[in-house]
Amino acid sequence: MTTTRAGSAGAAGGAELLLGVDAGQTVTKACVFDREGRELGAGSARVRVDSPRPGWVERDLDEVWAATVQAIVAALAAAGVSGARVGAVGIVGHNDGLYLLDESGRPVRPAVTAMDTRAHDVLRDWRASPVWARALELTGQVPYAGSPSTLLAWFARHDPRVLDRTRWVLFCKDWLRYRLTGAIATDPSEASCAFTSVRTQDYAPEALDLYGLSSLGGSGELRWPGLADRLPRLLPSAAVAGEVTAEGAAATGLAPGTPVVTGAHDVDGTAVGLGAVEPGLLSLVGGTFSINQVVSADAVVDERWQARTFVEPGRWLAMSTSASSATNLDWWRTAFGVPGTDEGYAALEREAAGALSGPSQLVYHPFLYGSPYGETASAAFLGVRGWHTRGDLVRGLMEGVVLGHRVHVDALRERFALADVARLSGGAARSAVWSQMFADALDTEIEVAAGTELGARGAALLAALGVGWYSSLAETARTVRIVRRHVPDPARREVLADAYRRFVAVAQALGPWWDDHHSASSG
Repeated sequence: MTTTRAGSAGAAGGAELLLGVDAGQTVTKACVFDREGRELGAGSARVRVDSPRPGWVERDLDEVWAATVQAIVAALAAAGVSGARVGAVGIVGHNDGLYLLDESGRPVRPAVTAMDTRAHDVLRDWRASPVWARALELTGQVPYAGSPSTLLAWFARHDPRVLDRTRWVLFCKDWLRYRLTGAIATDPSEASCAFTSVRTQDYAPEALDLYGLSSLGGSGELRWPGLADRLPRLLPSAAVAGEVTAEGAAATGLAPGTPVVTGAHDVDGTAVGLGAVEPGLLSLVGGTFSINQVVSADAVVDERWQARTFVEPGRWLAMSTSASSATNLDWWRTAFGVPGTDEGYAALEREAAGALSGPSQLVYHPFLYGSPYGETASAAFLGVRGWHTRGDLVRGLMEGVVLGHRVHVDALRERFALADVARLSGGAARSAVWSQMFADALDTEIEVAAGTELGARGAALLAALGVGWYSSLAETARTVRIVRRHVPDPARREVLADAYRRFVAVAQALGPWWDDHHSASSG
């Protein structure tokens, strides 16, 4: 399904507009912006997600491309402009997972998303070996189930024919840019999830050795020589990687020859879109993932976050994340029949606001798809009694999401000097009630920037930087306009501090039960 949303600002004359694409794990968004990053029109398209086996989360690559085409066409229509008005294109996308192409540039198999958890056996073996500590030291993070390194090792172990047919190991945005331009490349922000040195910010052959991916041999006729020559060239995030081909233009309505920059991981794009590009300014994304990140001038390594290359060389993005944020409210809405409309979400917000008085009576762990407490943690309400209303439950769910963010933010606070203000984006930022909860729980002023698609905005600003419309990331950051500020409320701050104490205590107590339950329920 494709949706459109028209902006209010008028377009500039000539090819002086920008197109930003943000390809998430379920929805792809495209937005047309003016040179200052003001949103003129947006389109989106949902991508079907398949789960052919328990723990597998996959998408068809051609459907991902088709959704991007739909979103771009819808965005141009919503802005009321032709593709000839677009002077540059930027793409950001979800990181991790696998998008594998063969020698002819066709998909080898369905894409594996970062939500996939099939590779538990590989992680179990790595944790029990020197791989775990060495990975953190070398790459700046430990692998998880959806990491490309883990998934490639899983295919080498369980389905090596997939690797035998693979010519290119790409990320989501690289596949989309290839379809637009025919150019194979990636950028350091994406490659740093598994394949680069945290110190040099370049490909590290020893990382491939560590994961057993530098020289893979199959049985019989299967002889996959390894990963090194399957990785795309590294280009800067804002470098022009190619131009829209005639085929790409025919599909999208963009003009042939329009420059397309390399792009970046979507969380980097969001940081750029929010203007959180200087060390110390915390940016938060409350969406499918709980993303809590800060730019650093030094490589600071800790198992509780991923130290990845930022879009600017010589800087890093410390990302403390888990799949445990605003998607919980979508689960609730779907499970209990609340319409997925603006009014449906507004009704839930009103119910939560009506139940805000007094202490937090419920503990909700928002671990439907992931957690900062390991892979076996699951979601649950605790403390529910017969007199609690739906509003109490929605309030508990929203608070639980925010407290899950605080677990990550507290880890970052131990090693980074964070500013006393943070910027929030994602679905949670669209709710004033939820945004205020972030301010109260984190004891930090929360800023919400103008625009609804900050990842796409960041992609567009990288494109503007690539074609010389801006001279630096710092200059792009000055285009950000703050539309709401939320200052911590002293009374609510104390309420949520007490709720956080119980949230953490219960999570720690449940650890052994989660492990036991996971073993039992997975057979």
